[in-house]
Amino acid sequence: MEWSALVYILLAVVTVTLGLCVSRAGEPAETIAVGKTMTRYKARKIVVETAVFVLLAGVSACRIAVGNDYWVYRDNFKLIAQQRHVASEFGFNAIVRWMQLLFGYDNYLPIFGLFSIVTAFFFVKALHDQADDFAFSLFLLLAGGYYYNSLNSVRYYLALAIALYSMKYVIGREYGKFLLWILAGAMFHKSILLVLLVYPVARYLAQKKLRTWQYIVGVLLVFSLIFGQTFYREIIFRIYPFYRDSVFDNGRISYVNIAKCLGTLFLCGICYKRSLVDNVKNRFYMFLNLAGLMTYSLGSFIPEVSRVGYYMIISQVFLLPALLREMEEGWLKKLCYIGVMGAFLGYFTFLLRGMYAVDVRLLPYLNWIFN
Repeated sequence: MEWSALVYILLAVVTVTLGLCVSRAGEPAETIAVGKTMTRYKARKIVVETAVFVLLAGVSACRIAVGNDYWVYRDNFKLIAQQRHVASEFGFNAIVRWMQLLFGYDNYLPIFGLFSIVTAFFFVKALHDQADDFAFSLFLLLAGGYYYNSLNSVRYYLALAIALYSMKYVIGREYGKFLLWILAGAMFHKSILLVLLVYPVARYLAQKKLRTWQYIVGVLLVFSLIFGQTFYREIIFRIYPFYRDSVFDNGRISYVNIAKCLGTLFLCGICYKRSLVDNVKNRFYMFLNLAGLMTYSLGSFIPEVSRVGYYMIISQVFLLPALLREMEEGWLKKLCYIGVMGAFLGYFTFLLRGMYAVDVRLLPYLNWIFN
């Protein structure tokens, strides 16, 4: 592994270390007021989270020729400038045209930079609003590959970051705001529209004790995924006709993501009475992971199934720290912490090794400042 991989490793180490400065159960009692409402702890939290955002946005925005679709996007920018047809959504195309008016034709670096900044903002803002343990959630976001993969597939990961941010509105039952944010995300990648169904259903299941008819519906859904694959595929190909018989339509099963879901649900079983019975937020995340398990186990017929499943299992960045934080002190809690961190560090190691693949190409890391 060459030296440029250290950029990603150091980014994770530095940002998570910064996050530890604000990962507390609550505001310390001994904080000293700064002005009328600000405290030293809140001020430090703002500074730390801003620094994390700047580092994440900076590494992403300064890249050049990083990602297997980097030059594909550059070619699409030129087609958009020529007002020719491209497959990307109208919101994305409009932003590209606006940036070209500001910076000129084929000046693609500011365009990548803008989307990098916006994507990093929604990731960090989601952690700020929803994470029980900012540093641990940030570690899972990085080690789980969500941030690093955003250097590829620009439109999709912006939509994913918006979906992560919008979870708070579903939990708070602010469905109007949720709808507006998802529609905004759909202007850049319409796959996000899936969460308009999945997230409210998970929220509905989280707030009530499951009844017999709901178990029956769940079983019928499983059977439909097994025996109704042709029907589902036709719906998918009406929305994404270019996926039919493409390299993405390969029927591959993601055993790693299945393992992530199983491990998370196993931890949910251990912590059920303490952290899930009366906690709607954690139950919402749990049902999303259950939906993710069903998607990865039974949805291999879906082209790019990981993109579908990520909308659900990215909730692990909130659920796992919440479960571990609320466990009783003792050897089991320490063992679970070690298990979760070890699993994600192992995944991060394999992720780094796979970044050289021709269909990923996140390494070597190049940037327009030094390269």
